[in-house]
Amino acid sequence: MKALLQRVSSSKVEVEGRVVGQINKGLLVFIGIEKKDDIISSDKMVKKILSYRVFSDLDDKMNLSVGDINGDLLIISQFTLAADTKNGTRAGFSTAMPPTDAENLYNYFLEKTKSMATVTESGIFGADMKVSLVNDGPVTFLLET
Repeated sequence: MKALLQRVSSSKVEVEGRVVGQINKGLLVFIGIEKKDDIISSDKMVKKILSYRVFSDLDDKMNLSVGDINGDLLIISQFTLAADTKNGTRAGFSTAMPPTDAENLYNYFLEKTKSMATVTESGIFGADMKVSLVNDGPVTFLLET
């Protein structure tokens, strides 16, 4: 499982011109689900995201997690993160989990996150989404399980 974290001042996701998720200060998280992923890797990723230190403390050091600052989460499924880009100039998707299984694991991931975080918003799995953000920093990390 791969998660691309972006520290944001605000972010929103629209589907067919309608806002379906919106947050203030927190993390925009893009999730890529691979064939090898399961509930264990999902649980591990949720804990990692919630505890990952990307926000500045009083000494301007990145020592605080999204939970420490009572920040929000916007979770977006992003199939392309699971792409194999090692060879050639076109991504291969043989490493990505099939859509039905990926959607089930994504929904599990969302429920787990919602049970552990204060504000968790999301996009719609498989939809054509328009994501906008104000990247704070910019600060972006790619996490893998």
